[in-house]
Amino acid sequence: MGGYRVKIRNGPKVEKERFDDVDAALSAIESRGRELERDSNADPVGGHLVRRIEPVQQVTARIEFAGPRRLRAGIDVRGDGSAEAWTGSLRRRVVEQRAGESPYDALRRIAHDG
Repeated sequence: MGGYRVKIRNGPKVEKERFDDVDAALSAIESRGRELERDSNADPVGGHLVRRIEPVQQVTARIEFAGPRRLRAGIDVRGDGSAEAWTGSLRRRVVEQRAGESPYDALRRIAHDG
């Protein structure tokens, strides 16, 4: 069994994969994440009696990544097609992207720095 687990949540669908190699897992995450970004197209929700939630505030898909040494991280795909990397298990913290870095590059940095 692979040491790295990837779980993709897209609406009610959940897909799970295992990888022996961290780079293979990260490549699969980026490939699937970019596909989900292209397909993401959420409408604003609410607005009259409840708070209006814009597409950028909605998580339409989540890719969770788990590995050795309690590595827990992932990518959230937003309703407007943007994505952001996060780390943590119970409390997720957004990974700050460095200049010229994509969310997937930020996730790679976290995964390799451990």
